[in-house]
Amino acid sequence: MRAPVPVLLMTRELGIGGTERQLCEIAKALDRKRFQPHVACFHSRGFRAEELRAAGVPILHLPVRSFKRPGAIKGAWQLRNYIRRERIALVHTFDVPMNQFGVPVARASGAAVVLSSQRAHRDLVSPAVRRLLRLTDRLVDGIVVNSQAVGRQLIEEDRVPPERIHLCYNAIDTARFFAGPRVRPSALRDASVVFGVVCALRPEKGLATLLDAFAEVHRADAASRLVIVGDGPVLEDLKARCSALGLDGACRFESATDRVAEWLHAIDVFVLPSLSEALSNSLMEAMACGCCAVASRTGGNPELIEHERTGLLFTPGDAAGLAQCLKRLAGDFEFRQRLADAGAAFIQKFSLEASVRRMEQIYAGFLLRRSKRCA
Repeated sequence: MRAPVPVLLMTRELGIGGTERQLCEIAKALDRKRFQPHVACFHSRGFRAEELRAAGVPILHLPVRSFKRPGAIKGAWQLRNYIRRERIALVHTFDVPMNQFGVPVARASGAAVVLSSQRAHRDLVSPAVRRLLRLTDRLVDGIVVNSQAVGRQLIEEDRVPPERIHLCYNAIDTARFFAGPRVRPSALRDASVVFGVVCALRPEKGLATLLDAFAEVHRADAASRLVIVGDGPVLEDLKARCSALGLDGACRFESATDRVAEWLHAIDVFVLPSLSEALSNSLMEAMACGCCAVASRTGGNPELIEHERTGLLFTPGDAAGLAQCLKRLAGDFEFRQRLADAGAAFIQKFSLEASVRRMEQIYAGFLLRRSKRCA
């Protein structure tokens, strides 16, 4: 019987975040008879790190704070030595910082297979970073994408050969995220309908569009409520906009939490108004939890939502169009429930088991081709 193949999965940090979640779940669920998972990161604190250690996955902490400081050289040396000492056969970087750092070091260290990831549209990075990513595209054996939309962008805009693109959809934990009765906290108990979103509060999420749309809905239904769960750089701007729109009593802000499922079971209509999106973990989790889903028609969102069957789509940045969607759902419970039920059924295709088996298939295929070339 062959020994399991050591593989190294790399991400910047191990806290709250969709990429961190996907890496952690895959590392924990890989078939240990076939693969021996290791994880490397720049910041080894966070509850994901605790999960990995509890699952027996070793974590390599690389003391890199900036690529321009001496710590980057030290980190590269540590990574090189670790790959060789542990006989890592495959290195897979999961985010932009590790694509830039881990790919060239892994390639120079003699790892048999080097894979990168593209989990968001490249429009979100600076031109300088994008140029670096295009260089790493040439160094890797393959690029794992989490949506067809991201794959198309790499092919059409970054000139990546189609055969280098490998699709592995994000996974959701269906044991944790599942449809159930709406259970509202006391502050929302008397709401006629609860709209909400759980996400990182970043500019590309387009949350100002949601506030503007909800203001119109609230003028028509004073008992409607909006809850925004998350932290990020636009939090204070959103709070200021909320006050300017006169929504302080109707809109509730909650800090980021790992109790995501509880909030999703309190939300009737989940709204993701992203200006740019790859494949949203938060949207998938909301659909699995039985929320009626509304999302902007961008990136991978249309791969999850079929308009008027598993949810509603609207044009990114179109507050008036979003308001029409929300008003329609607020006034038609049966329609809202029908969309929610169809969305919850559809999203079962994105189980953790399916995603992990697909990633194992990608890893095994590259390792097999490598072994045949070396035979």
